[in-house]
Amino acid sequence: MAPVTTSNRLAWLDALRGIGALAVVAEHLLPWVYPPLRPTFMNIGMYGVVVFFLVSGYIIPASLEGRGDVRAFWTSRLFRLYPLYLLVCAIALLVGLWVPIREQVPRDASGVFGHLSMLLDVVHVGGLADPMWTLSYEMVFYLVVTALFVKGVHRFSGWYAVAFGALAVVAGLVIGAPWLPGPWPAVVSGIVFAVGMAGLFSGRFQTAAALVLGAMALVLLVGSSYVPWFGAAILAMMFTGTAIYRWEKGTGPLWPVFAAAALVAISPAWAVAAGWWWVQPPVWITTLVLAGATFWAGRALRHRALPRVFVWLGLISYSVYLVHHPILRMVPILFGHMMSKPVWERALLAAGYLVVLLLVSWATYTWVEAPAQRLGRRLVRRRQTSPAGWPPNGSSSSSSSWPSSSTPSSSLPSGAGGGAG
Repeated sequence: MAPVTTSNRLAWLDALRGIGALAVVAEHLLPWVYPPLRPTFMNIGMYGVVVFFLVSGYIIPASLEGRGDVRAFWTSRLFRLYPLYLLVCAIALLVGLWVPIREQVPRDASGVFGHLSMLLDVVHVGGLADPMWTLSYEMVFYLVVTALFVKGVHRFSGWYAVAFGALAVVAGLVIGAPWLPGPWPAVVSGIVFAVGMAGLFSGRFQTAAALVLGAMALVLLVGSSYVPWFGAAILAMMFTGTAIYRWEKGTGPLWPVFAAAALVAISPAWAVAAGWWWVQPPVWITTLVLAGATFWAGRALRHRALPRVFVWLGLISYSVYLVHHPILRMVPILFGHMMSKPVWERALLAAGYLVVLLLVSWATYTWVEAPAQRLGRRLVRRRQTSPAGWPPNGSSSSSSSWPSSSTPSSSLPSGAGGGAG
């Protein structure tokens, strides 16, 4: 496989996204194929997710700041995330004809509004596809970063990382369940989200809308999410990625990265809602260390040519991440329970599943993701060149990598991007 350079992409971020997506697939596939292969000293799925969050935190604020245009940024985000997301929702409903829809999905209005706003986990609503929970924290991060940007206080990323790390520790000590239970947080936040998005795209109410949405996101994170300390820890991880970016550019110190990492590492130690095996200190800390080391290794190799396959996996990683679970749920319907088969047959089924997954992901990227991104770019350019349109002070490029936006900063290659999942 010929190497690819970073002439027009941040290829190391593509490579990290590809690694993260495959790690999540492995987390869900290995128990069906050969459980002893699933590591117990770390959580391979959470490892992949942390890599995604660091990448997203690294590049998303740079995208917004480089554009200097909230509407252009959100046009990119909506056209980047929603087309494939809605398609996977439809696929999951279709698969539900044969496999019962996940019991965590409410059968009422809260399920509808939770999915439309993408704020699933922070309004205690299960996603139609299991991996959708991470998109909740992506959305919270986007809303918070936008609010900080419109107020001009977005450059204190290291302090925000430390603050969310401290919040994770405190929330773990005092919050064991959502303070805002029931279906109404999902319904109300869904309505506020829709009205707020309309405000973001308006010229008159953009600042007010951004502040309301940012405040709502924080309230939901602490008061309505399944596990508040975990949500705060995720925001700390993402702002840690931003702090690394600012340190690289000479606009922020490095010490908050280590302080936030230490707080995130200890956050589940005394948490009242931390009974899972993978948040026990040895497993949790090992997972975080390995994910952080992977990010730093990718960064250390950022000026080197990388194998094209890693960049390709990064391009289709959003598709891989979202479609792998609905496809995996169909395997026992088509071929029977995998654990009832000999190991060699399970291995063949797993190999076939991976081939189908990559082909389907390539197809959804080619025919769903890429066209939607191109449409988003055209809309941005049209508004920027219109006399009554948006101010033309931001980049019109849009990322083709999930789920972050393109790198609009003059200090980064045009069209580069990163994401988390």
